[in-house]
Amino acid sequence: MSDIETITVSEEGFACVNQVGDFEFTVDATDEEGPNPNAALVATYASCFLPAFRVGGQQRDHDDLGKIQIDADAELDDEDDLASIEFAVHVAADLSDEEFDEIVARAEDICHVHAALREGLQADIEVYGDAF
Repeated sequence: MSDIETITVSEEGFACVNQVGDFEFTVDATDEEGPNPNAALVATYASCFLPAFRVGGQQRDHDDLGKIQIDADAELDDEDDLASIEFAVHVAADLSDEEFDEIVARAEDICHVHAALREGLQADIEVYGDAF
């Protein structure tokens, strides 16, 4: 048995309904019934990186980072493949650039999606403290 099992079904058109455990969501290549696969990947990446950032903070003795928001931007190449991803990480805590750099480095080690992406596609990350 594998560690992750999903079921993806398309009755017609380009929308796919995905079943992951008890959860169901739609991904649509045409952006009509759900986000397209590239957008879903960028959102999944940010959704993995944010808790990794919080854990990285805890492991660097910053237990209360407060609210964290990631604004992700991605560029596509001429073939509509992801070419680059950037994260603007807004954090309520007001830490030094060095402290944020340490947290980012640890979060990159923790985030499974970051590890799964080819090196050239891993997010360029900027952190803004005292953001809220």
